[in-house]
Amino acid sequence: MKNKMSLPLQMGIGMGLGIIVGLIFQAANLDASWFKPLGQIFITLIRMVVVPLVFFTLIAGAASVKDVSTLGRVATKTLIYYILTTGLAVAIGLILANIFQPGLGLNISTENLTAKQANVPPLVKVLMDIIPLNPIDALAQGKMLQIIFFALLFGFGLSMIGEKGATLSRAVDGCAETMIKVTAMVMLYAPIGVFALMAVTVASHGVQVLLPLIKLVFVMYLASLCQILFVYLPCIKFAGLKPKDFLKGMLSPLIIAFTTCSSAAALSTNMLSSQKLGASKTVSSFSIPLGNTINMDGAAIYMGISAIFAAEIYGIPLPLSTQLTILLLAVMASIGSMGVPGAALVMITMVFTQVGIPLEAVAIVAGVDRIMDMARTTINVLGDATGSLLVTKLEDGQLTPDNQSEAA
Repeated sequence: MKNKMSLPLQMGIGMGLGIIVGLIFQAANLDASWFKPLGQIFITLIRMVVVPLVFFTLIAGAASVKDVSTLGRVATKTLIYYILTTGLAVAIGLILANIFQPGLGLNISTENLTAKQANVPPLVKVLMDIIPLNPIDALAQGKMLQIIFFALLFGFGLSMIGEKGATLSRAVDGCAETMIKVTAMVMLYAPIGVFALMAVTVASHGVQVLLPLIKLVFVMYLASLCQILFVYLPCIKFAGLKPKDFLKGMLSPLIIAFTTCSSAAALSTNMLSSQKLGASKTVSSFSIPLGNTINMDGAAIYMGISAIFAAEIYGIPLPLSTQLTILLLAVMASIGSMGVPGAALVMITMVFTQVGIPLEAVAIVAGVDRIMDMARTTINVLGDATGSLLVTKLEDGQLTPDNQSEAA
């Protein structure tokens, strides 16, 4: 059926209807929470497929790599890309916050506001925790870095035993293809889930909560747009892909990221959409799950803007040297806070503590955090996809679109 409505269009309609219903429920002071289970079902379904999809596709990809140095090059290029784009993200956030000064002249009472400081594990412990004590337990708990580590080792082992592992290799390939089909089946529910999540969000966080902090939200979204225009799209052009085709191909994971505020929920669709656009399975199966955990460009933008915003409210000067400290902290925190729930909160409390901003400032932005998180997560997901396409171009010399993919 060639006239069948595409999934991204269905999701876009669901999001639009969700906004309208949310505004109606808010205006009529109605409880929109009964929509919540419909949205939660969608997030649960998506998270259900993430671990087996990543596990089997990564094993299949590693098993197909005959030269271990190939994956070493992929890992090095991916990490360099993540560090550079995170640094640029913080810089963009700081520059725009200095220009627009979102907290200047804003009189918000911080009385009775408290924000719990998040404890960041030492970097050595984070690195040690990459190695799973029990791979089955890592799979059960969805610990992505441990899953990546074990899957790569298993895939390389499968590759090294040659003909003896041929049957198992075909079985793993079959499991990977099956999970792609299962993901496509789950995505049929996406328009309903997106509608429900958007209705609840709009009904809960309406115009009233936005007005006092509208400038902060504006700067966050403007910085996110600048990150796309001046960082991601030049990378995409270099990779040989038209920006319009890239953004069109990324609609599904971006809508999921925007409405769910969960990079994990968008992970499987992001991988498959990137492969459809031309990212190799070896690169995307490695870089996107890794980026889902440690590449936080959206959170980095948020941290730079929030630091300037909070400093302006409290009248705390932030000279250039202090802002450079914020930039360096953001880049390090992207790796240092990996695997920690609420990573954006971890990163922002680290910075506030370091530069002398009261932690109560975290509670000030809590009212609009969901609205800002929508932009944060979307940028995180888009950055991962851009990295997979760029690294594929650097490795293979060209993109090889997978027209058989059904996820995007």
